[in-house]
Amino acid sequence: MAPIPVEVVGVRIELPANQHVLLLKAVHRPHYLPVWIGAAEANAIGIAQRGLAPPRPLSHHLMLDILESYGASLDQVVITGREGHSFLAEIRTSDGKTISARPSDAVAMSLIADCPVYAEEELVKTHGIEAPDADEDEVDRFRDFLDHVSPEDFEGS
Repeated sequence: MAPIPVEVVGVRIELPANQHVLLLKAVHRPHYLPVWIGAAEANAIGIAQRGLAPPRPLSHHLMLDILESYGASLDQVVITGREGHSFLAEIRTSDGKTISARPSDAVAMSLIADCPVYAEEELVKTHGIEAPDADEDEVDRFRDFLDHVSPEDFEGS
């Protein structure tokens, strides 16, 4: 199956463990893909999502600057799979290179570079959560779900 476009909804906090969850939504499907990430990665994504430009390059800005200095740019990010509890991603450059990356780093870079994010369709079907677009009551129920979900809920999926 081919990768499908996803949009970065944002980072949420899973309670009671206070774990950060990167939430991706399939663009043309009612599926969300939750990816557990660390606090530093959540902060980097939040900075990138708000479009803030630090006075000196942070790691993700630096990586994009390095790509640019070699005549390439970030073309797209693909969430490619999952091993155990860890999701896998690739950053794909304009000069045809593919680089393995953590999803959190890849997504932070995509937000800064304003490039598309994709996820393998089978990954979204297998590890995603179906939640049709809905009214505010349903959105509130979904947020409540996110507040109480844990990585263990997806074991054996």
